[in-house]
Amino acid sequence: MSTKNHPYHLVDVSPWPLMGALGAMISMIGIIKWFHFNNYSLFLLGMTITMLIMLQWWRDVTREGTFQGLHTFPVTMGLRWGMILFITSEIFFFISFFWGFFHSSLAPTIELGMTWPPKSIVPFNPLQIPLLNTLILLTSGLTVTWAHHSLIENDYNQALQSLFLTVMLGLYFTILQGYEYIESPFTIADSVYGSSFFMATGFHGLHVIIGTTFLTVCLLRHINNHFSCIHHFGFEAAAWYWHFVDVVWLFLYISIYWWGS
Repeated sequence: MSTKNHPYHLVDVSPWPLMGALGAMISMIGIIKWFHFNNYSLFLLGMTITMLIMLQWWRDVTREGTFQGLHTFPVTMGLRWGMILFITSEIFFFISFFWGFFHSSLAPTIELGMTWPPKSIVPFNPLQIPLLNTLILLTSGLTVTWAHHSLIENDYNQALQSLFLTVMLGLYFTILQGYEYIESPFTIADSVYGSSFFMATGFHGLHVIIGTTFLTVCLLRHINNHFSCIHHFGFEAAAWYWHFVDVVWLFLYISIYWWGS
C-alpha cells in the first residue's frame, strides 16, 4: 500500500467480518432458545459479542478515515453511495409495515368488527405524547442541520452545542416512547391493530436508538477534532440517517396515530 499508484483503499486483512457473522449466528440461536426455553443467556452472549465486534470494526474505520488518510475522494464517494443504498433499503423495510397497516385498515375484516380501530381497542390520543414526540423529532432535525452548517463553517462551539442538543432530543424521544408503551391500553397481541402499531413504532424506536448512538459517536469524534470543514462524511452519514428517521416518523404519526385512530 505504501507504493500504490491509485486513490482507492484496499482494505487490510480483518478478523471482524467472520467474528461479526459468528456473533450474529449466536444471537439468532439465542433468540430461538429464548422463545422455546424462556432462557435468554445465549442471546445476551451473542449480542455482547456482536456489540464488541461493531465497536472495534468501526474504530478501525474511524482510524482509516481520520489518522491514516485512506478515505480519499473516490473512497468517500463509494461510502456515500453505500449510505444512500442502505437508507433506500430501510425505506422499503418501512414500506412493508405501512403496506400491512393500510391493507388491514382500509378494509377491516369481519373478525375485527368491520371497523377500524377494531372493537375493544382504545387508540392513543394523537394530540398528546405522539404530537410532543413529533415536535421533538422535527426540532432535532433542525439542530442536526445547524450542526452540519456549523461544521462546514468551521464553527467548533456551535457544532458542539447543536450536536449535543440533537443527542439529548433523541434520548428524550426514546424515554417518552418507552413511557407511552408502558401506559399503552393494548398490547402487540391485540389483533392486527396491536401488531401493526408495535411493529411499526417499535422498529422506528429502534432506529431512533441507533441514530442517537450514531450521533453520540459523532459528538465524541467532534470533541476529539476528527472532523474538518471539508472532511466529515461520518457526521454527514449520521445526519442523513437522522433525517430519514424524522421523515418515517411523520408518516407514522399521520397514518397510524392520527388517521388510524
